[in-house]
Amino acid sequence: MKYGKPEIFNTNQGSQFTSEVFTGLLKEHEIKISMDGKGRALDNVWIERLWRSVKYEHIYLNVHEDGLSLYQGLKRYFNFYNRTRVHQSLDYSTPREAYMAKAA
Repeated sequence: MKYGKPEIFNTNQGSQFTSEVFTGLLKEHEIKISMDGKGRALDNVWIERLWRSVKYEHIYLNVHEDGLSLYQGLKRYFNFYNRTRVHQSLDYSTPREAYMAKAA
């Protein structure tokens, strides 16, 4: 494999991911399979919302000439997202503030 392999592949239980061809390939490469429970479509709602924010607030607004530029831009964005950007669902606090309050 050119870029290495993941330890775990997470997906839903759609037929394209549960087929013997697909799961067999993962097993052949000793990749663990993790699937969301059947009928648990909302399991991914938080991560889907995060990636929507990343795309609309950073990716679509910035041109990155190479992988390093993209990495650095995303690093800055996630720092902003976690430490500066308030979230309505967190009662207008940042994720870091919400985490620290819960950890205390």
